[in-house]
Amino acid sequence: MRLADIKKLKVVELRCRLNQLGLDSRGLKAELVERLWSSAQEEAYNRQDESKPTENKQTLLTETTDSLHTPTEAGVGTICSTDRSRQLTNAATQTDHDPGPPSVPQPPCEALPAGEEGGEPGRLQEPTVVRGRSFYEFKEEIRYKRAKSPLPVEKQESEEQDEDKVRFDTSRGHLHFEGHPDGSGGQPRFWERFPLLWSGCKLTHGVLQGHVGFEMRIERRLVRAQLKDEKASELCGVRVGWSTSDASLLLGEDELSFCFDGRGIKVCSGIKEEFGETFSEGDIIGSYASFSKDGAVELSFQKNGRDMGVGFSLDPSVLQGRALFPHVFCKSCSVRLLLDTTAPPWYPGPPGFTALAALPPEQRVHVTIAPISRAQSEVVLMVGLPGSGKTSWAKTYMKQHPEKGFRLLGTEELLACMISGGQSDCRLQQASQCLTELNKVAAETLGNYILDQCNVLFSARHHKLQLFAGFRRRVVVIFPSLHEWKRRLLQHQNSDGENIPEIALLKLQVSCSLPELQAELLEELLYVELQQEEAHVLLEELKEKARRLLPPVFKQEKKPRVYGKRPHPRGPPPTWRNQWPGSQGWKNQRINTEWWRHQPSLKYCSPIF
Repeated sequence: MRLADIKKLKVVELRCRLNQLGLDSRGLKAELVERLWSSAQEEAYNRQDESKPTENKQTLLTETTDSLHTPTEAGVGTICSTDRSRQLTNAATQTDHDPGPPSVPQPPCEALPAGEEGGEPGRLQEPTVVRGRSFYEFKEEIRYKRAKSPLPVEKQESEEQDEDKVRFDTSRGHLHFEGHPDGSGGQPRFWERFPLLWSGCKLTHGVLQGHVGFEMRIERRLVRAQLKDEKASELCGVRVGWSTSDASLLLGEDELSFCFDGRGIKVCSGIKEEFGETFSEGDIIGSYASFSKDGAVELSFQKNGRDMGVGFSLDPSVLQGRALFPHVFCKSCSVRLLLDTTAPPWYPGPPGFTALAALPPEQRVHVTIAPISRAQSEVVLMVGLPGSGKTSWAKTYMKQHPEKGFRLLGTEELLACMISGGQSDCRLQQASQCLTELNKVAAETLGNYILDQCNVLFSARHHKLQLFAGFRRRVVVIFPSLHEWKRRLLQHQNSDGENIPEIALLKLQVSCSLPELQAELLEELLYVELQQEEAHVLLEELKEKARRLLPPVFKQEKKPRVYGKRPHPRGPPPTWRNQWPGSQGWKNQRINTEWWRHQPSLKYCSPIF
């Protein structure tokens, strides 16, 4: 489908097609057109890739990736150079409290070669706009300026739960994993709006010895009914296995995380190998851990009672005496574990193995850490310019205080949960929008959180701190010296491949404001690197320099509105003016009542004498 054909579609049709593709259908028509056009280009590329020989696939993938995802500053993609004047206008409209979406200068558009699909000789092809993480982060942050003040949250206390009962430990799982009330099942919280997001959770208990196993059933796929079976299978995904207590929630992506993937592979440390068979909705997977006396461990799996073999054999030096916890990682599907000690197993396990829920309490390891009230919960709000070192400080702080069990809420963490599927632009948009929703969920869930965003707008900080009323609220400002900030920014760009544009940084500096201690909103304000007075002085210098370097604002002159005279409500239409004698028209003439009554269109009007 050509871009011109997509632009002719109505908003309802665009949203319908985006829903069928599993993409976000919110936004203005221009955003919907761009989203659908990007999806059409990816589909066309996939068809072209399948038609080419196998040896050329890697070359084609590299060339296409370089052309479509050329890193620009802050990841903001390219726009046609003919929009240069409009881009300059938008770049200079930034105010101190409302940063607009970052925009960057664009290279010229490339002509589409004749004879290609959708191409015409001499016609310019509109390039794909690939926006970076900063664009979507600021787009969500600006919305807080127009958001209503959050309603006060009722005082929340944790429910008393039996510590000996085995269940999903949602306090240590992803915040976007929604556990069932009985604790034996769960599913992604935002599966409909953010279908690319994987959600993981561990059980409350683990094991250090013996022969232990558990069974997991894929209850149903959470996808729209109008999608085809092939598309639905791509949107769904399940991983089941074991991991240590300190391992990442991304099952299979950590070196101490071992899983059996539904695509018929086993994964550890991100390395995938063929194993077993594929499984999907309705299948029951058994996972079993066998500990030997010397500390070695063998992890095996079953599918519907059939043995898939040993997937992992671990030496004693791998775990070093750490316990293994059952772990589930899923996308767009609902899962359930058999944790009822009175119910019979779905399928008989290997001889000599015992279900984890049926083990005596003294043979299990329990490490659940969760606050019991809002007063015991804590939230840390990070503030700083891009590349200042907020994420590094947050991760170091989490390692220094493992007993608090902090959960890091940031765009990078959500992007890591989208391990497969979707374009980079779509992943960035879903991650930033999901982060806004997670902040609301976190404010209603007891726990300790670190909000890892720039938070340079006063309105964004004020709204988030109001959300977490009742928590112990801390604000940490990372503001290094100018030389150190530039060094870190360059290092961040080289390591992550994300080039932040100069115009975006200038707009960000103009809009940035530093927080002050407010007793009604926060209990502690901490400045790292430069102290508060020095940071304010440096920020004012950056603002003054940024205002000089930003392009001027071009304002369009408004045309005066012309209001036409309305005819008298009880008189004849203006077109009859020339039918009446006299230069003053019908107003100064005596009206013939007999003539008036014989006019069918005026018989209900009252003549004026």
